[in-house]
Amino acid sequence: MRLTRVAGTFNIGVNAVANESLAFITPDADAAFIKDVEEVLGVKPFQTTVSGSHVVGSLVAMNSNGAVLSGLAEESEVEVIRKCLPVLLLPDQYNAAGNNILVNDNGAVVNPEMDDRTAEKVAEILNVEVVKASVAGCNTVGSVCRCTNKGCVCSTDATDDEVEILREVLKVDVQRSTVNHGSKYIGAGILANSKGALVGDETTPIEMGRIEDGLSL
Repeated sequence: MRLTRVAGTFNIGVNAVANESLAFITPDADAAFIKDVEEVLGVKPFQTTVSGSHVVGSLVAMNSNGAVLSGLAEESEVEVIRKCLPVLLLPDQYNAAGNNILVNDNGAVVNPEMDDRTAEKVAEILNVEVVKASVAGCNTVGSVCRCTNKGCVCSTDATDDEVEILREVLKVDVQRSTVNHGSKYIGAGILANSKGALVGDETTPIEMGRIEDGLSL
């Protein structure tokens, strides 16, 4: 694990997304952050916008099988990602794919308001079971959780039933925590895969310990 920030913010999960082999990162990222991504996560980084925006982590959800991204993405942006993974473009109302989808290589939990046809397409492109659920009273499950193939960290407000859903769908252990000195938006503060985790640099030692346990690092 390593404390870091990107483009002047500790919300690194908003500005980048990673799977087991690659990461897509805001063009604003400096060389130090890109080095952190390469060294800690062991992935190949690509810098790009999505929908002309730098909040790549909020607009892209991916695992080792595919990527789901905002339907507002420009063709040139889509091509950057499509060279690496199969791509699904989401309808406008769910365009913040990284916020609306929590996924690893075992399963996915998605915004409970997502229509069945869109959920089926998500399941197909990511090649996993998809279950609709909220976490900690939040429909944008990706914003309040971060998962890998080894573990999951979720908001301290998650109920026991919600934690059990995460365990069953993602097939990993789940730990409640905060990040960045008390933030419940776990997905915004962590970028991780099974090899390591980057955490926003306002994160406290106690939070670091919980995140390390949750992600089985």
